[in-house]
Amino acid sequence: MTFHHLESAADPRVADYTQLTDVHLRKLREPAEGMYIAESSRVLRRALAAGHQPRSFFLAEKWVEDLQDIFEQYPDVPAYIGSAGLLEEITGFHLHRGAMAAMHRPAPVPLPELLAGARRVAVLEDIVDHTNVGAIFRSAAALDVDAVLISPRCGDPLYRRSVRVSMGTVFQVPWARLDSWPQDLTLLKEQGFTVAAMELTDDAMDLDRLAARNPGRLALVLGTEGAGMSAETLAAVDLAVKIPMRAGVDSLNVAAASAVAFWELRPRG
Repeated sequence: MTFHHLESAADPRVADYTQLTDVHLRKLREPAEGMYIAESSRVLRRALAAGHQPRSFFLAEKWVEDLQDIFEQYPDVPAYIGSAGLLEEITGFHLHRGAMAAMHRPAPVPLPELLAGARRVAVLEDIVDHTNVGAIFRSAAALDVDAVLISPRCGDPLYRRSVRVSMGTVFQVPWARLDSWPQDLTLLKEQGFTVAAMELTDDAMDLDRLAARNPGRLALVLGTEGAGMSAETLAAVDLAVKIPMRAGVDSLNVAAASAVAFWELRPRG
């Protein structure tokens, strides 16, 4: 394999990696260009294990040996190598987690295929913090959630921070972005899902009561940070559920709440 040694931060061959800290630019640019960034050797390996295809690799010299097996598998994919200072100048941050890779985005999974056989589905409404998105995916992967659906305005699960926080588990859980919100919740109902909103309403059911029912198919809707669930979404769901709280605490961070709910509502039997 031929490695390309970088001499300048202005090298046009590494445009995929420039100024990765600019959140608004990356959110617009990465989906439009059909790519995403896998950051760290572990995340990169998980992306490749999921069948995703690399566009290029980007790393410091000291990480070459650690990833030699990967380079041998993809001999035609360019690998760009530079000093730590030059890589930081290009990306905008210190790269200390091994290699990075620009990856081709996989084709979207059709919703009927995504839901086939699923018993537990998470639905994210307008959750824009990429750290929360990544953490929710990590919990979903660990706690028997079969698929994740996201609203049109939800953060990108394949944004760099989401991928990193999830430790690459965004590649394990099938997901899709819905087109029409919250109208598409009717598609879940048509597939036999009970649709429950995680929200503090006057008639919200305690989480353990819903768990005792053990619905055959359940979709749990999680609302945006701060504002919570929209009125339109609450009108479209079958019921609302809440985590019973003590000591005057009214809620948890949405990522923490998702982990509690996924565990309590996991399918039994």
